[in-house]
Amino acid sequence: MDESTSTLRDLTAEFLETEAGIKLGGGPKAIERQHAKGRLTARERIERLIDQGSSFQELGLWAAFNMYKEAGGAPGAGVVTGIGVVEGVRHMIIANDATVKAGAFFPMTCKKIIRAQTMAQMARLPLIYLVDSAGVFLPMQEDVFPDTDDFGRIFRNNAVMSAEGIPQISAIMGFCVAGGGYLPVLCDTLLMTEGSGLYLAGQALVKAAIGQDVSDEELGGAQMHAQISGTIDFREPDDESCIERLRSLVAKYPDRAAVVDASERARQHPHRDPEDIYSVFTDKPGQQYDVKEIISCIVDTGSRTVDGEQVLAPDFDEYKEEYGQSLVCGYAKIGGHACGIVANQGKLTERQMAGGKAGPSKSTNMPRVIYDDSADKAARFIMDCNQRKIPIVFLHDTTGFMVGRDSEQGGIIRSGAKMVNAMSNCVVPKIVVILGGSFGAGNYAMCGRAFDQFVAMAWPGSKCAVMGAGSATGTLAMIEERSRARKGEEIDEATHKAILDAVADSYNEQQDIRHGAARGWVDRIIEPHQTREELIASLDAANQGWDYARDLKTGVLQV
Repeated sequence: MDESTSTLRDLTAEFLETEAGIKLGGGPKAIERQHAKGRLTARERIERLIDQGSSFQELGLWAAFNMYKEAGGAPGAGVVTGIGVVEGVRHMIIANDATVKAGAFFPMTCKKIIRAQTMAQMARLPLIYLVDSAGVFLPMQEDVFPDTDDFGRIFRNNAVMSAEGIPQISAIMGFCVAGGGYLPVLCDTLLMTEGSGLYLAGQALVKAAIGQDVSDEELGGAQMHAQISGTIDFREPDDESCIERLRSLVAKYPDRAAVVDASERARQHPHRDPEDIYSVFTDKPGQQYDVKEIISCIVDTGSRTVDGEQVLAPDFDEYKEEYGQSLVCGYAKIGGHACGIVANQGKLTERQMAGGKAGPSKSTNMPRVIYDDSADKAARFIMDCNQRKIPIVFLHDTTGFMVGRDSEQGGIIRSGAKMVNAMSNCVVPKIVVILGGSFGAGNYAMCGRAFDQFVAMAWPGSKCAVMGAGSATGTLAMIEERSRARKGEEIDEATHKAILDAVADSYNEQQDIRHGAARGWVDRIIEPHQTREELIASLDAANQGWDYARDLKTGVLQV
């Protein structure tokens, strides 16, 4: 599909079709093999685990997309992660997908699980691990085994979260071998099904290492661990009974945080039909949109007094509406949750400039660009959200900070640093949605991946890179041509065009949001009209156990 001419709705349909394929994991035959063993797939287990009628907010579905082709690929990185409601409480659920290379750990598998653990730690979400894995994918062991964001970090996180009092339950529902065995044993409660295996070394390795002939059950079967080693807490006959036991154990947690009352939530509605997003938003060159119209499709309906009468209006109180208009900031209600919103403006805006004897003058702000006054405003707003102890939603569509003489003299670097500082030191949840572009330092200031996002989502067709393709392509092509010229290669017009086209294709692929999602830089690619529901789910999860007792400290601010 040609993304330059397709609509946002077309792109969404294309992405959904691809996601359906990813959710099949290793494919129909691999699913049949799992069923033939009397076991459910990862997704079937999750479906039975979560409360009936509730939804599962999957995270990292696009992880490893188009990666590891030499190994046959690893859809979803061979693991399913996400937030689901179990016995009325939101949990982070992590389930190995045994239909993908027997649930083996690829480099992105580790990163995806660590990301899920990090999110759970942020909001103090209890964790449930559904273990069914053959361990490290040995051909890539050097990229899975040793580093700070590799296999061992998962176990470190298990231990640290346990010390912090965050509940963790693990259920072994297949294989759990080698170093992977430490994950369930480092959890608070451990269940295991008949026919599963938990051991450091399998039959072949034991035979090779010490010459001992031993059966799987003797090495690490459920009965052995229940009766002899005492490693497991509950032995269950099959997946169904194991899931039933899991739910029963969760129901006995003390002081459980309840889900928002359904009847109360039913009374809350978006001010504007979320489907209108498709007609409002545009990312086509030269076209504009008002991000306040997008916001009105996301926030609750409120009321305002106009000419002495109460009228319906978005439940959004815009902060410094007439100042720094290239960023829209304001206090909102989304699904009953109070939050702040920081959004890039997608249209031209006007700026009042201080003047001399002639009085104030005016200038025009370009769409999607962050100016110094906007950055100052956003920094102050972010600090106030921390003072109020409310989450912040960042809506990205930015080409970055304004450049040039006037901007530099106006202190754009100082103002940008102030915004980055305030955002970096936030003690409240930060939730990100990339609507269009998220480029350069604008990505940083709007809470990019490096800045402790709680949840990061993106619309189909969105882009994320250090700069836009137009600027980057010319620069990279020039570097390539100079390199070839130094080697004596003649650069004629045909060669110039070939280099330019090759560089453009490569860069466009890298800035595609699917490229970033494959590498774990985005948690979810979402349907635009579902943005409100996705934000409500994220706010529900954040507010269930977030520690709002901490105070904001920014250190030195450049003023």
